[in-house]
Amino acid sequence: MRLALENIGLSLGGKEILSDVSFTVEDGQFVSILGESGAGKSTTLKVVTGILPQDAGRVTFDGVCVDDVPTHRRDVAMVFQDIRLFPHMSVADNVAFPLRMRGVSKAERQRVADEMLEAVRLEGFARRRTFELSGGQQQRVALARALAARPKALLLDEPFSGLDEQLRDDMRRLVTALHERFSITSVMVTHDPDEALVMSDLVLFMSGGRLIQAGTPREMLLSPAHEAVRTCFNDSSAIQGDVADGVFACGRLRVPAPDVADGPAVLVRVPGRVPFVHALA
Repeated sequence: MRLALENIGLSLGGKEILSDVSFTVEDGQFVSILGESGAGKSTTLKVVTGILPQDAGRVTFDGVCVDDVPTHRRDVAMVFQDIRLFPHMSVADNVAFPLRMRGVSKAERQRVADEMLEAVRLEGFARRRTFELSGGQQQRVALARALAARPKALLLDEPFSGLDEQLRDDMRRLVTALHERFSITSVMVTHDPDEALVMSDLVLFMSGGRLIQAGTPREMLLSPAHEAVRTCFNDSSAIQGDVADGVFACGRLRVPAPDVADGPAVLVRVPGRVPFVHALA
């Protein structure tokens, strides 16, 4: 699904939250929305779902305006930061819940639940209660539930924020694999610039309720158009990847490395300097 926001404006309690926000997510793209707290990132996702109706502009799916379409009929799924599983239900019933609301037969619900639990690597967990699971396992159940109804777009609101670094890495790989397996349009809100760089086809940087730059991971890293973007992507950090034929690659991030030998390498970002690639011995 091709998802577009056109000149979106929204105020809450007399305060402007979003101002003239426009962007397009092409069918099958993975897009990250990045920015400081209060930038309007999560609010933007809620406008896409219809949870918050905008005051100005319009939202289109495949070129068709959906402003008058209620949330439950927009055919998008959202994974919230706080997960929102049902503790009184089994894992399988949580996953199958969207299908139950659609009147799908019990046998088909069970089949889809089993398929989705396999997809998120939770085979054998169907009969457990959600409170018996770890945080990472609960997040996987939330992903399985979101995908069970085969939505046209998957929205992720800081899905890894409560996980430790190892679990975050595991979940990043899982979400990327699911995105590719189901060829689904995906939009993720994150505070983590590295996450945005390695997972995304397109990065949207928001500040103060406005979209101040949109670009590929390479463009955001090497050609920041605003000081806030430069600061975000040039904080001290290192990303491990590989160099082949003069190009450093990690996930969807591609950066020229013409003088670096093929093999394992690290992209180094130091404040005040242009990022550079260093081969690992």
